[in-house]
Amino acid sequence: MIICSNCQHENVPGTLFCVECGAQLNGGEALTTQSITQDQIVDDLKKAPPVVEPPSSPANSWLSLHLMDSGKILPLASRNEFTMGRLSEGQPIMPDIDLTPYQAYASGVSRLHAVVKREADRVIIMDLGSSNGTYLNGRRLAPHTEETLKHGDVIALGKLKIQVLLRNI
Repeated sequence: MIICSNCQHENVPGTLFCVECGAQLNGGEALTTQSITQDQIVDDLKKAPPVVEPPSSPANSWLSLHLMDSGKILPLASRNEFTMGRLSEGQPIMPDIDLTPYQAYASGVSRLHAVVKREADRVIIMDLGSSNGTYLNGRRLAPHTEETLKHGDVIALGKLKIQVLLRNI
């Protein structure tokens, strides 16, 4: 467990931000946050992130999304395809995974930003023509083009960084 030096909350290994107070964790110590540029985000994404193990439940979850800014892990199950985005008033189409509670609007996440799906023995991601782009390990994806995901990959929807946690598929 990683103990936050700011609030003393116990966080699971691999957590980058305290889930209780939001302080950035580094080897168990809280760090102050600083403003960063888009270039710094791309540089950070190019570095190999610590690989977090998928949570043990639910048992039928083949994919979990580790929201790196909050430390929250979203296990997904039962379906082979999920759209990701944010809610907007008056929008008739809603994403399967609503990222609104995780500062999606401020991070530049589109209403229907990207799709993740399982096809036979691989998992793919595809940008749905988003305004601020989808990045895979720091590389911007071409819209409407499928890219294969691996366990531990980091995707960014705009500036919202998400680590992909895959079970054996």
